[in-house]
Amino acid sequence: MPGTKTNEIPGTRAQVRHVRMSAYKAREVLDLIRGLPVGEAQEVLQFTERAASDVISRCLASAAANAQHNDELDPDTLYVSTCYADEGPTLKRWRPRARGRATRIRKRMCHITIIVSPMPPEMAARIEARQVAGGTSPAGRRGRRAQESRRARVARSRGEAVTPAELEDEEPTTGEPTDEMVEDAEAELEEAAVEAPEADEEVEDDAEAVEAEDDDEATDEAAEGDETPTDADESPDEDESTDDRGVDSAAGGVAEGDASTEA
Repeated sequence: MPGTKTNEIPGTRAQVRHVRMSAYKAREVLDLIRGLPVGEAQEVLQFTERAASDVISRCLASAAANAQHNDELDPDTLYVSTCYADEGPTLKRWRPRARGRATRIRKRMCHITIIVSPMPPEMAARIEARQVAGGTSPAGRRGRRAQESRRARVARSRGEAVTPAELEDEEPTTGEPTDEMVEDAEAELEEAAVEAPEADEEVEDDAEAVEAEDDDEATDEAAEGDETPTDADESPDEDESTDDRGVDSAAGGVAEGDASTEA
């Protein structure tokens, strides 16, 4: 009993023809995204280090766009139901070899086809449950635990006491910022803007106090400089001492002269 033909597979499709790579290389990447939701498949292709991932990513985006505009389907509810690569025409080239021989070079091509379809109910329920558990869906973000976690973060940012129950209910921070995180950041910025003028006044008061201390130190140094004796004040004493020494020496010489004369 033959299976369903490829052109009869249900779903919205997109095809890229005459891709300059072998079908084997394209199938290696297509096997990674088969059966995944469109969003997860795009993430897998984004971090796949193969040349075929770029072409397949554009083909997948085209299939999702066709489903949205032609069939009026929500791209978030689609998954990759079928994907395959068919052999295309092969270009023959020749390369010269030793002893006058030639070797054939085959430049292969392929046709890539991706078909997306709405997710089955069980698959959609499983993905929704995983999103709610991870806190990434709108229902999970607006739940009771999310609200209590937000209240705890706001209270901590304002310096208020946080109860242990609120700390237990606080959800771990994920890599992507949530709406609550954005609101908390905006609240902190507003509080910082309100406290900024008070901080500026405190800085100005500190600057004025420093200037006053500098003025007092300068006044004290000037007063000490006035009390210090100058060279002009010290010079008369030095002159008087010199004159006294001269007079004494002269008197001593006269006395010595008298003594020698008498002798």
